Amino acid sequence: MPKLILASASPRRQQLLARIGITADAIIPADIDETPNKAELPRVYARRMAAEKAAVIASQHPDDAVLSGDTVVAAGRRILPKAESEADARYCLELLSGRRHMVLSAVTLMLPGGRALHRLSESTVTFKRLHAEELEAYIAGGEWQGKAGGYAIQGSAEALIRSMAGSYSGIMGLPLYETRSMLLSAGLLPRPA
Repeated sequence: MPKLILASASPRRQQLLARIGITADAIIPADIDETPNKAELPRVYARRMAAEKAAVIASQHPDDAVLSGDTVVAAGRRILPKAESEADARYCLELLSGRRHMVLSAVTLMLPGGRALHRLSESTVTFKRLHAEELEAYIAGGEWQGKAGGYAIQGSAEALIRSMAGSYSGIMGLPLYETRSMLLSAGLLPRPA
């Protein structure tokens, strides 16, 4: 059986894999340009990012299986950034306040020999209308750092979310149903009895 490489430095993705009994043999983040193409739609962008991350690492480790993911928060056709500053987080959260948005979590599994499996999880999240004090308290907590759309559902933002439909693990960053299905179909997980 080939080794499994996780092409992500995200501790959340490692924790999520552990929930289904998977520990990657190696963690090798892919260093790629994550700039969206002009007029690129969120679904296309999420799929492309996951596929490109896997392809880069698979080219360096052709005898191993490479798992990668990318999570995109989209308000309509707009791809929200990974918040790197308080200004980014404030922009995202003000935009999402009181609105429904999509969280698209793409997963790619590259196998030895070049075969690739791709899945996309789509979830809908609705924030309550955020009062200025709630927004500032969330930003002061720092959970937004490096998070797509400026929030982490598994943190205190969960108390600000009025409703969600879809994959909780997908919103966190790795949809476990889709990931487990790909690993099973590729023979990288034992089949349940």
